[in-house]
Amino acid sequence: MSLKDILVHVEDNEQAPRTMAAACSLARRYDAHLTGLAIDQPPEIPGFAAIEIPPAAMEIIRTQRKESLGRARKAFDDAIGAAGLAGSSGWTAAGGRTLETLSLRSRYADLTIVSQRTPEDQGGDDIVDDFILASGRPVLVIPYIGAPDPVGRKVLIAWNASREAARAVSDAMPLLEKAESIEVFAVEPEGMGDMPGADIASHLARHGLRITAAKTTGLNIDVGDVLLNQAADSGADLIVMGAYGHSRMRELVLGGATRHILEHMTVPVLLSH
Repeated sequence: MSLKDILVHVEDNEQAPRTMAAACSLARRYDAHLTGLAIDQPPEIPGFAAIEIPPAAMEIIRTQRKESLGRARKAFDDAIGAAGLAGSSGWTAAGGRTLETLSLRSRYADLTIVSQRTPEDQGGDDIVDDFILASGRPVLVIPYIGAPDPVGRKVLIAWNASREAARAVSDAMPLLEKAESIEVFAVEPEGMGDMPGADIASHLARHGLRITAAKTTGLNIDVGDVLLNQAADSGADLIVMGAYGHSRMRELVLGGATRHILEHMTVPVLLSH
């Protein structure tokens, strides 16, 4: 399957132009239709409080929401115009709760692109985390610092033979087929034999992909740090990994690779659950 229908969540924030640049780059590379989605989530005001808010204040809130959508639309239009994608793009502004709306719309796209939370935002809204679990589709998270152009020339696959990792590899096949190099990397592989990653590497090689396999053991550091270090050492510009093989609650309490990567990622990450 190729990427022919890409959805990008366009927000009114500083990283929107960088996320849009990555989305446009992928759309050009795959000759895909790119849809920008902005979501107008109404403020959650309890009924007893709403009646105390003056009409003038409510009008200010409505105006601010409209202006926010306008800025998101401008970021989309500017990027589309610069990339020459006006004839293969579309814009949607939808109302509703962000998670539910984004999850639903993502199911009609081959890939959905979202922005990493900034360090200031990571202690609050977990929309990216929740979306990865709820979507049912592959999600490409773009670092708030931006992404290389193009994305996916050198790919690092985080492999542990789990259902989530297998799905991520399958979902990433359109990107892997255009990669110049792919490394399958296993961290602390248990129960995967003497050559962990060899089986999935052989499978991908049968698709004509250029694959290398590596592993690391005996490291007393966070798996997420190991993956990020390996990506930096190998020059990878894309990480492919399964998301939340353990419950998210366990990751919140004990720590986990998915959450660590989402907080500290330096290159785009394609995640599937």
